[in-house]
Amino acid sequence: MPVYERSSATEFQVIGRWSGGVSWLAHPNEEGERASHAIRADDGVWVIDPVDARGIDDLLEELGDVAGVAVLCSYHARDAGAIANRHDVAVYVPRWMDRVAERVSAPIERYETTFGDSGFHVTRVEPLSLWQEAIAYRESDGTLIVPDLLGSGPGYTVSDERVGVALSHRLFPPRETLGELEPDRILFGHGGGVFEDANAALDDALSGARKRFPRALLSQFGTNVRLLTAAMKD
Repeated sequence: MPVYERSSATEFQVIGRWSGGVSWLAHPNEEGERASHAIRADDGVWVIDPVDARGIDDLLEELGDVAGVAVLCSYHARDAGAIANRHDVAVYVPRWMDRVAERVSAPIERYETTFGDSGFHVTRVEPLSLWQEAIAYRESDGTLIVPDLLGSGPGYTVSDERVGVALSHRLFPPRETLGELEPDRILFGHGGGVFEDANAALDDALSGARKRFPRALLSQFGTNVRLLTAAMKD
């Protein structure tokens, strides 16, 4: 099983659907489980951290016209440029985020705290050197998007967790950034989203991250090394 599949995807798997949005895996069999999202907003459909696949445009068309593509992590350029060019829109990147612009061959729009009229407020997080992340929250419908700091894919969860804190941050989980939010759904850059009792799942992840660190270290260290090594090649 590849960590990240680099070939063009000929199919995809929908891993979440709700009123106004959809999430998918372009390569369901890759270990890294790179998740992509499309979310309806007042100005159209926003495509978030996408990995492209044959048939994705038909999926997007079900939601409406694409307003833009947003990249929320310095390591999530993915196929943002290809999708943006097909829909004649720009790729939106936080003004402070590095790495992405040189990996995207499409027009770039920089912003401070929100992309377009999406309604999302973006918070800047820099967990480690060269790892820059934009956590996006839309209070109007309780949608929280956390690209890498939280996840549900391999390398994140232990025991009965539905949301896992990145191994590098379990000892000091991001309570200041996320602890006051009350999401109705949580979307990740890796793994399927949480659509039921999302607030409780987030509280459990933040409150239990440190005490479950030894178990996570034993079970996830090797996976995290593989994921990190593969990501650095992007």
